[in-house]
Amino acid sequence: MRTVGQTATTGTALGPLKQIDAGVLNVGYVEAGLSGGPTVILLHGWPYDIHSYVDVIPLLTSAGYHVIVPYLRGYGTTTFLSNETFRNGQPSALALDAIALMDALRIDSAILAGFDWGARTADIVAALWPQRCRALVSVSGYLIGSQDANKKPLPPAAELQWWYQYYFATERGGLGYRQYTRDFNTLIWQLASPKWQFDDATFDRTAASFDNPDHVNIVIHNYRWRLGLAQGESQYDELEQRLAKGPVITVPTITLEGDANGAFHPPASAYAGKFSGKYEHRAIRGGIGHNLPQEAPQAFAQAILDVDRMSKE
Repeated sequence: MRTVGQTATTGTALGPLKQIDAGVLNVGYVEAGLSGGPTVILLHGWPYDIHSYVDVIPLLTSAGYHVIVPYLRGYGTTTFLSNETFRNGQPSALALDAIALMDALRIDSAILAGFDWGARTADIVAALWPQRCRALVSVSGYLIGSQDANKKPLPPAAELQWWYQYYFATERGGLGYRQYTRDFNTLIWQLASPKWQFDDATFDRTAASFDNPDHVNIVIHNYRWRLGLAQGESQYDELEQRLAKGPVITVPTITLEGDANGAFHPPASAYAGKFSGKYEHRAIRGGIGHNLPQEAPQAFAQAILDVDRMSKE
């Protein structure tokens, strides 16, 4: 069995950014490794960016993988092709961004891996377009939801973990996030990964991606849409209806969870039944928080190698 190396050079520089038109976006992305190797697409979350994978990428390329790491809509150098396009943060829209990028890069099928928004996006692609997803690595498991599901209240302690969602639902919250974006996201990093001792340089490297002119609008729309407080776009209605039924994911999957994840996350037992193919869950120990790929790159990369092996068995 292949294993990743035992060390990674923290702070390894990402390769040069590339740009490509894909769907409604011009996507900024990093490409690494040999194009002939099996393709892995790594998807980041909020409020993070492609640097969450800075130490995962060399581990994968050294094992022979072709790695693509795109900025999501509203981050970094990913921009909309038209000023007229609605700045939509719907989950199905982000999933179609991933499909459009694969089409633009002529990638028929890939291993998809992610956390936070990236995990949700990967889950949706795996559920709705399994032919495009050879295998899946998803931090915090099955994150597909719906507006109807979000109408159901959670126990108070769980609701407290979603405090920012309610803040963003207000006009004050939207203005506050725009005015204090970096301060706000520093706080999220601290709360979501309470044992991760990141330095200013590490945060600043990622925070540059929040300067994207569409960042605030995408983030605010995403969280308001989830609560049914913002309209989506009709072209996504059919997809959202399918997602609301909680489709089962059939592709080989490994789910991961850090032992110090300060963000809301369901227990693994709550979603294990949503994976009907080859499946494994791993608890990653050592004070690992929400940004699991950056905090535990070896464990994340190893899951990709192992789920690839599972897909061939």
